[in-house]
Amino acid sequence: MTTSNQITDGVFFSSVVMGRDVRVVLPAEVRPALTGLPPPTTVFTGRDEQVELLLSALRPGREAGALLVSAVAGMGGVGKTELVLHVADRALRWFSGGVLFVDMFGYDPERRLSAGDALLGWLQAVGVPGEHIPASEQDRSRLWRSVLDAYVRDDRRLLLIIDNVADEGQVRPLLPTDARVPVLITSRHTLDLDARLHDLDTLDVAAAVALIREVIAGRRGPADPRLSEPADSLAEVCAGLPLALRIVAALLADRPRLTPDELAGQLRADDVRLDALARQQSAVRATFDLSYRQLAEDQARLFRLLPLNPGPDIATAAASVLAGVGEDVLADLHRAHLIEEPVAGRWRMHDLVRLYAATLPSPDGPEARERLYRFYVSRTQAATRYLWREGESPETEEFPERDAALAWLDAEHRNLVSVCVTAHHQRLPEISWELALALGRFLDVRRHNADAIATAMIARDLGERRDDLHEKGVAWNLLGLALMRVRRLDESIAMLSRARAAFRETGDVIREANSLSNLGGGLRAVGRTEEAVVALTEADEKFRSATGGHPTGGHASNNLGGALRELGRIDESITAHERARDVFRQLGDEHGEAQAWNALGITFREAGRVDEALAAHLRARDVFRAFADRHREAVALCDVGTALVRAGRAGEAHDYWAAAAEAFAETGEQDLAEVTRGWIDELRQGQ
Repeated sequence: MTTSNQITDGVFFSSVVMGRDVRVVLPAEVRPALTGLPPPTTVFTGRDEQVELLLSALRPGREAGALLVSAVAGMGGVGKTELVLHVADRALRWFSGGVLFVDMFGYDPERRLSAGDALLGWLQAVGVPGEHIPASEQDRSRLWRSVLDAYVRDDRRLLLIIDNVADEGQVRPLLPTDARVPVLITSRHTLDLDARLHDLDTLDVAAAVALIREVIAGRRGPADPRLSEPADSLAEVCAGLPLALRIVAALLADRPRLTPDELAGQLRADDVRLDALARQQSAVRATFDLSYRQLAEDQARLFRLLPLNPGPDIATAAASVLAGVGEDVLADLHRAHLIEEPVAGRWRMHDLVRLYAATLPSPDGPEARERLYRFYVSRTQAATRYLWREGESPETEEFPERDAALAWLDAEHRNLVSVCVTAHHQRLPEISWELALALGRFLDVRRHNADAIATAMIARDLGERRDDLHEKGVAWNLLGLALMRVRRLDESIAMLSRARAAFRETGDVIREANSLSNLGGGLRAVGRTEEAVVALTEADEKFRSATGGHPTGGHASNNLGGALRELGRIDESITAHERARDVFRQLGDEHGEAQAWNALGITFREAGRVDEALAAHLRARDVFRAFADRHREAVALCDVGTALVRAGRAGEAHDYWAAAAEAFAETGEQDLAEVTRGWIDELRQGQ
């Protein structure tokens, strides 16, 4: 089958995605804050020539015949990232479409991104819904290049920054085919790419001394007497390496009686015993060693343990669990430039510092890792219980309110997924298993579909490896639901069918009924509505018989109501939705009850009971808003507007649809946002 892409007025149609044409509206601008672009440092010296060379390739009007891919190469710590960040900061005004940044972590084996991972993040950043993003790297690359073409045709210039690349294979799928899209790449290697190459060397002595003095002046003020003392020897022993220079400057700022010459002498002594390394590398290692030996025992222990956190950063509370220390110890490491604080209360290591710290012996490392991982599991379980089951909300010190629980999950999202994916490699498979199950609902509500599939696959692999039929069924059910959300429906139905068969064999009637309910939803989605009714009716009956009439099976009844409505069996549909509503209410599940109310509203509308439909949708909207479920809130808002139109009150629908479009845009569902805006346009034209 041949593949073709077409861009029309910023709207994307593609047969790449599951053999279907899809419609995606790209945002007018990709703001730097949305793509993780770090701010440039305030102290930046000795790079004027390099900055001007890179800026010259980015200026508007230079596209014709120009080579717009610039690859900056140099050793670790030489300041490649800082250079491109300062260039980007000065050039942003030239890019009406915005900037996209990704750190490939090419030299960190634990965090290294594949090109496919990076493409997933960028496609999501420009608003491509998860269900429209292909699974294969090749298809993602094809889709990505068509997105870039859309920006070019709309004359919305984008700047791409690809940081920390290890080799050509990691970056090639991200590169545009159109020479009008400029790219800045950094790597420790000279890459074999069709790019303008910029080799970044260390700073000369004058620039190195200027950097040291600016850091000291910023921390100690312009009256510090050492600003007038010679610092050439310190700059030389650091080999002009900016990362080493920043660390020694921090040491001087923290120790006002230490002179540059004295510090240089200590570094020279360290360099002798590291003669197995190249001189520039010795400067880095010697600087790290010196900084490390200046640490108190609790600081040094925390420094050794921090790399055990597999995510990109760590919160103060988690660091306390890891090493039993408080924020004051983290602040000490920050003052030593051994860690950074990108957001208040969250800490991260430069990749070179992280790799160095990971080489240090840490006898209590395994126990500390397990303690941290179990902290993440217990907090996740508490947060998700608090969020979604109002009637069973525990009173906890960690989460005094639902908003606090959701904020914690949002902040720790990348750490939690990283722990889930890596724990079983650390001989902690139960951690991966428990996190995969605990994260499912959160990943659904936040529409982190790729993470939902990845964690569910981990659960599936663990269940199959242990050959436990019950666990297999649980994992197949979890994966089936995740696949359904991205419209991989045939795979979803296969997983859910296997889950149902597993639970039937183990005699777990409740879980069999639950998997049948989910299977019915999948069958509805592919248009097999009669089969869906059969499956959902059986699920409903199993729930009733297994529990002796106790309230269960709300989702089965709700799904059944939707299938019956699609077959035109309106009265039966209303009965099913009302039963679902009552079940959720008796269970104290407000979120589930809201789903039933909204579905019931649709059936009321079909029955001509428009006032009841409006009341049901508004009730659902209020609950979804309280639960911070922006996707379902947007769906309910759309339904309110539709009911108003049906009631002959079209003029009132505008505000509800506008709010829905805004909510969809917040969740990254740009296609749904644009569809909703289209309704608004049609409404205006009809008035």
